[in-house]
Amino acid sequence: MEISQNKVVGLTYELKVSKEEEESAPFSVEVRDNEDPFYFIYGNSGLPEKFETLLANKQQGDTFQFILEVDEAYGPADDELIVDIEKAQLTEERGFKPEMLQEGNFLPLVDEDGYPMQAKVLKDLGDQLLLDFNHPLVSFKLHFDGEVLEVREATAEEIAHGHVHGVNGHQH
Repeated sequence: MEISQNKVVGLTYELKVSKEEEESAPFSVEVRDNEDPFYFIYGNSGLPEKFETLLANKQQGDTFQFILEVDEAYGPADDELIVDIEKAQLTEERGFKPEMLQEGNFLPLVDEDGYPMQAKVLKDLGDQLLLDFNHPLVSFKLHFDGEVLEVREATAEEIAHGHVHGVNGHQH
């Protein structure tokens, strides 16, 4: 069975990233192995469109290796997504412990619609924190190297909900 619209796809892969302007070797940021494969519904993965396009028509057992350029992946960083926020909004009552607010940490936040999002703490400005709401992989080229573990028809329920009910009932 080939990967196409509304098929459930299970992948194992290693994702490495590199910066365009730097000559440094790509470094590994995520490994999904047989213990923890990545499952998604083709056409609804939430991944960059090009990622799905490059997997089209592959079958179980096929390997893949490709690089997404920055503009095919998560794009360049957007300065408008770097904002100051009053520390007073990040209280312990709201579940933010002081050690969570250190530079370099990712804060689990929600947007106005209640969707989870992450912001990286760039700088502690005393009463304020400088937060970066860009996707953690902006400005990076993404190097994928992996294998197609499984391709199957999605159930009506999976299509309706937009995600896969995987092994042991875990949502992917």
